[in-house]
Amino acid sequence: MGILERFSLEGKVAVVTGGAGKYGRQILAALAEAGATTYVASRNLKALEAVAAEHRALGQDVTALQYDQGDEKSILALRDEILKRSGQVDVLVNNSVARIMKSYDDTAAAFEGSMHVNATGLFLITRALGDVMAERGKGSIINIGSIYGMVGTDPTNYTGTSMGSWVPDYYFHKGGMINFTRFLGSYYGPKGVRCNCVSPGGFWEETMPEAFVRNYSSHTFMGRLANTSDLMGIIVLLASDASSYITGVNVPVDGGYTAR
Repeated sequence: MGILERFSLEGKVAVVTGGAGKYGRQILAALAEAGATTYVASRNLKALEAVAAEHRALGQDVTALQYDQGDEKSILALRDEILKRSGQVDVLVNNSVARIMKSYDDTAAAFEGSMHVNATGLFLITRALGDVMAERGKGSIINIGSIYGMVGTDPTNYTGTSMGSWVPDYYFHKGGMINFTRFLGSYYGPKGVRCNCVSPGGFWEETMPEAFVRNYSSHTFMGRLANTSDLMGIIVLLASDASSYITGVNVPVDGGYTAR
């Protein structure tokens, strides 16, 4: 097999959780364009179906399904539905995230609710679909983390704005996700399943204050925030056979922010 052929996802079945958001859309686009039969799943089926329809109009095989990462029965039902339709799973991209806490002073219930979805739920869906891949002896799990699983808040990013980033649950579960990735790489490695983490940096949005864009961009080597395609290459690499000897790693996709 030639090197470019190894990047193809033809014949593979991929599952993306949370595919209608800012990261999910480009993750879904990357997998579908590379040839995977792709399932995209979250609680908001209406939003997902609109995105899936756009890809089907391009001749890509994309199906929207509903699930709740806070409900184990829903997770297992999603697994069973995908197996009924396609008979296999080759790639799982854990992209769903519930942003429940609003501030450092939020309630204990808010923190617990966040962990229920973002920690317990992450474990349950990974086990459900990871075990399916392990039975076939091959597969790739890709966790979507954040640079805030690697570093703390830099208040100077928010100078001149009313923005801030003092929500402890996000830092807690994204940091845990990185080490969970190492655990999964070790656990599933002998079973032929790889697991890696991608930690994106700041993603440009039209609503961002100019001061924040300027401040944040000055803290990257590349002088800008991420765009709508910056995650696509690493997703295809880690999902494909081109990365068959890569597991247990965290890859920052942040323009050099965490390398400073």
